Amino acid sequence: MSKLISLKEIVNLINDGDTVAFGGNVLHRSPNRAAKEISLQGKKNLHLVKTAVAYEIDLLCAVNALEKVTVGFVGYESEFGLCKNYRNSAENGNLRVDENACYTIITGLRAASYGVPFLPVRGLLGSDLIDTVGFKLVKDPYSGEELAAIKQIRPNIAFIHVQEADIYGNARIIGPKYEDVIIAKASEKVVVTCEKIIDGDIFLKNPELADLSSVFVDYVVELPNGARPGSCPEYYDIDKNEINMFKATKAEDMMKYIEKSLEAEYGI
Repeated sequence: MSKLISLKEIVNLINDGDTVAFGGNVLHRSPNRAAKEISLQGKKNLHLVKTAVAYEIDLLCAVNALEKVTVGFVGYESEFGLCKNYRNSAENGNLRVDENACYTIITGLRAASYGVPFLPVRGLLGSDLIDTVGFKLVKDPYSGEELAAIKQIRPNIAFIHVQEADIYGNARIIGPKYEDVIIAKASEKVVVTCEKIIDGDIFLKNPELADLSSVFVDYVVELPNGARPGSCPEYYDIDKNEINMFKATKAEDMMKYIEKSLEAEYGI
């Protein structure tokens, strides 16, 4: 059965207060077009989960869509500097920040994918993050060693942008996979946005090409330029002009910026 849906339709299914996970990493293969649609539809009080995030968190903070973030790294990690709208929201007290290490987010997602309430890690011992975030400690019943217990993270919905997918939800990721497969296994609903819809026979003949199986994918959106102004390997590089235009835009003018960028990309 086809899982094709429009971006507007799937974003309309997001409830205010939902936990939303994004795939990709910083400015690479991130679902930035989905973030624009979330902004246009005026979603509020969302909880954003991602290991390393840049443009989409800055955009969503500018339109006051976020109430909480669980993140490991925030910043453009390049010539574009810090995320000013995110910083303003955090400093003004409008945003709750659960600062994590990237691997504790991955651990929480992995716990959800395994169906267990938490997973233990050793690396946080001695870190202020234990008290800052409120991680609990547990004892290994075999050795008595004390470890940090990372609570499961189960997003209500995840957006993962890929290069190619079929209408059934099988998807191919070209280049680094990041945490996308773990996110898909951990989330209640998974949306794959793709640059191109391809014939599903490709995955039947070569199942190893399916980095994401249809088993884990609920919806598919054909969405060329879905990662812009970030990059999507083998399709396009980072759009420096748009990022500079975005960073120069005041928060109160953000909706005009979104509409202008969409008109330039899609003629809408």
